Amino acid sequence: MNNTFSDNNQIGLVSTFPELVNTNFQGAMNAICWHRDWDGDFKEIVSKLQLKDNVTEVFTEDLLALPLSEKGIRAREIILNDLQLLTDFGAQPSLNLLKSYERDEELDFISTDVYSYHVDRSPVSTDTFLCTYHGTASEFLPNDQVEQKTLIPEIREKLKELHDGPEAEFEAFLKEYFFDLHYQPKPNAEPISMGSGHLWRLAVDHPSQKVLPCVHRAPVENDGEYRLLLIC
Repeated sequence: MNNTFSDNNQIGLVSTFPELVNTNFQGAMNAICWHRDWDGDFKEIVSKLQLKDNVTEVFTEDLLALPLSEKGIRAREIILNDLQLLTDFGAQPSLNLLKSYERDEELDFISTDVYSYHVDRSPVSTDTFLCTYHGTASEFLPNDQVEQKTLIPEIREKLKELHDGPEAEFEAFLKEYFFDLHYQPKPNAEPISMGSGHLWRLAVDHPSQKVLPCVHRAPVENDGEYRLLLIC
């Protein structure tokens, strides 16, 4: 399932935060990875945090209150540094302890939750940053290995029935309910795991973006295992 990062022209590999935020997306490259090998114990942090909801935001004071081993302290320093770097950059990072995301089960022919392959959209020039510190990692697909769900004939016909309005307003309807952001893997598609501890920057769909947005999704969680995820 996991392709090698260095063998994929969709991925740009960098070794510092300044490189992560200053490297331009170009051509097929719409995902940039600050590839890191950490020796911190993120599992220890997860084991000592308290899950209040299926998705619980973790704040700096929560991390600082944890009694930790030397490797746990190292892991905490890594997380706090990432949060500070992104905040100083002007982003608004959120650290989440999560059991599971809410599922979209309203329609049986199309899903619009984060477990579905999707792209992020923004009206302004921005990017998505994320890092899985513990648990199953997020994953993405090359753009030539997916098909927009709203272009699949049987799905499109059902969406037209759901719309039940003027044809001229159909595309606006698809955008309003985010149907157009979701993608179906083609046969033999090969998902790429983002791995653990690496900080990623993904291209999003916005007017000034010169590359295709990165198609990604949240993974199905392992039973009994929480994820610790930074995202903004």
